[in-house]
Amino acid sequence: MTHPTSTPTSAPRRVLISGASIAGPALAYWLDRYGFEVTVVEKAGAVRGGGYAIDIRGTAREVVDRMGLLPRLREAHIDTRRISFLDAAGDTVGAVQPEQLTGGESGQDLEVRRGDLADALYAPLRDQVEFLFGDSIATLDDDGNAVHVVLDSGTHRTFDLVIGADGLHSHTRRLVFGPEEPFHHYLGHVFAGFTLPNELGIAHEAFIWSEPGRSAVVYAYEPSEPVHGFLTFVRDTPPFEAFRDPRAQRDLVASQFPEQVWQVPRLVAAMRTSEDLFFDIVSQIHMPAWSHGRVTLVGDAAHATSFLSGQGSSVALIGAYVLAGELATHADHTEAFAAYEHRMLPFAERNQALATAGGTIVTPTTRAQVDARNALLRDPEAMAKELATAEAEARRATHSSLTLPEYTTAL
Repeated sequence: MTHPTSTPTSAPRRVLISGASIAGPALAYWLDRYGFEVTVVEKAGAVRGGGYAIDIRGTAREVVDRMGLLPRLREAHIDTRRISFLDAAGDTVGAVQPEQLTGGESGQDLEVRRGDLADALYAPLRDQVEFLFGDSIATLDDDGNAVHVVLDSGTHRTFDLVIGADGLHSHTRRLVFGPEEPFHHYLGHVFAGFTLPNELGIAHEAFIWSEPGRSAVVYAYEPSEPVHGFLTFVRDTPPFEAFRDPRAQRDLVASQFPEQVWQVPRLVAAMRTSEDLFFDIVSQIHMPAWSHGRVTLVGDAAHATSFLSGQGSSVALIGAYVLAGELATHADHTEAFAAYEHRMLPFAERNQALATAGGTIVTPTTRAQVDARNALLRDPEAMAKELATAEAEARRATHSSLTLPEYTTAL
């Protein structure tokens, strides 16, 4: 295949970012600030609104502060104040504050709707950066001097660099590095997320009903808004056969929750008819390298930590900051990519480890674990002592274990 002749520059300036969720717009912000010519392609028709709550904590809070977004995100803070745990009959066993589970810092961590964060990231870019909504990369060809891209719309474009910020199941990663399977680490959980009317009249709190290996969750922001429902269960092997069949997804999830207690039947019914069902498996991405030629990955595409870590969006924001800074301070993109991985890989791995540490309070998998957790919940002092452990301190330290470099010199 032949392409128009491209003249390499001393520093790559034309960048295509695939994905406009969290990592993509954050990266676009910093690259635009450093004088790069940025295009973002996103298969959705617009920035996606709504969505479940995400946390911004530790070093990530400093990133959004440097972006000038802290006041807006403080206003969007939804402030979950209590998480209540229910027994098999649906009766409340006990409750904790969210920070007790996450190792977060009360009054410092931000909890916002995913859509609110996406909107905040997009707002300063709408007149600065080219966004191609309703489109995606069909093919790309890295000839060593540039990357020639064909979009699904048929558009042909040439860029100095392409960056995949398109999530756990990254299409960019598949095009450049091959199938997902070698990089995909399944963590043994399947989940379905959806919204339903707030008939409980709850706000700023969550309820978790658990049986061994299964949980039904509702959490609410405001009493006037729909609540978010989650049905999660343990499964030895990923249900790949259900991914292409929405009916099979709904049937599989429903089969795991036959109980006629508490809100379980209502959650199952809402899941079956939901128009915003999000079905997936809990997993991570582990790669030996995030870059190949003139293409690299950022956010979940490179190092998905999974929602069990509570750190996916925070690590994505930090990675975007670091990648942009390294590109701005290295004339050679291969040196920039290497410096980016050198800084970010240990931090990403530490945060990935949070997903597999403990977990028996929120996701107990055996009857003994359920009974032990409930016994602790019935004794608030014992539960507080159990949660105020060295492990909790280690989680908090992990959130802030990367010191942001000062990238003050752009090329």
